Amino acid sequence: MLLCWLALLLVRVASLRTGWTWAELRRVLDRMHVGEFGSKDGRVLQRTDITPEQARTFRALKLKEPPRFLALKPGPAASHSQS
Repeated sequence: MLLCWLALLLVRVASLRTGWTWAELRRVLDRMHVGEFGSKDGRVLQRTDITPEQARTFRALKLKEPPRFLALKPGPAASHSQS
């Protein structure tokens, strides 16, 4: 029950700070995706560019934008080529 109440409070605060309904916030933020790119040299997790609407949302909520790169993992070929 407490978790549901906290979720509703979060929705309400986000709506008040941005001036958007929860449906509008979801529409804006759902456009952000993470792509996974890999090769023999490694693997990268990278988010899409932040739209002006998303940037405004993060500023209104006083949140940092998510990092552009979420993971950078060298593959076996990359670690052997440095020796």
